[in-house]
Amino acid sequence: MEQKSEIVLFEQVENKIITLRGQQVILDSDVAQLYGVETKHINQAVRNNLDKFPKGYVFQLQDAENQYVVKNFDHLSALKYRPQLPTAFTEKGLYMLATILKSPRATKTTLSIIEAFANLRNLTRNVQAVVNTDNKEERKEIMGKTSTILSSLIGDNLKVDSTETEVELDLAILKVRHKFNRK
Repeated sequence: MEQKSEIVLFEQVENKIITLRGQQVILDSDVAQLYGVETKHINQAVRNNLDKFPKGYVFQLQDAENQYVVKNFDHLSALKYRPQLPTAFTEKGLYMLATILKSPRATKTTLSIIEAFANLRNLTRNVQAVVNTDNKEERKEIMGKTSTILSSLIGDNLKVDSTETEVELDLAILKVRHKFNRK
């Protein structure tokens, strides 16, 4: 029996997305945590539905990749002691996994994962657009869109009665400053 269904927040998903082999992925242990199941259930779902996971949807980490994630991502340090190498889910693989896992939490988690990848894609596009334009007005418009994306990612979850917060994000080529006023 499933426990109380929790809403999975963007930050919970975003913090689990890592880049391996030039792709943004989430490892099986993190996917399991998001869905509220054991890692073995995630991997069993893949094994039972191999036809739904063609090349480019999931891949198993190599030893060197596993050592890299253990060394560079604190939340993945437990993988050091895991007897089998982790499975990495690409965005496509996560969408396909969503068609297999059925529960209210799975649905909510899937929606959060889709939103996280979409927001990261939009943010990336905006950063690239700022770099590729010399037009000040166009750059200002793109910066406004970027600020809106960041505001939706950060601002919606602030739980305060009254405060003013300023968030500054410096991406080397793009600097975004946004103030949040909550009452």
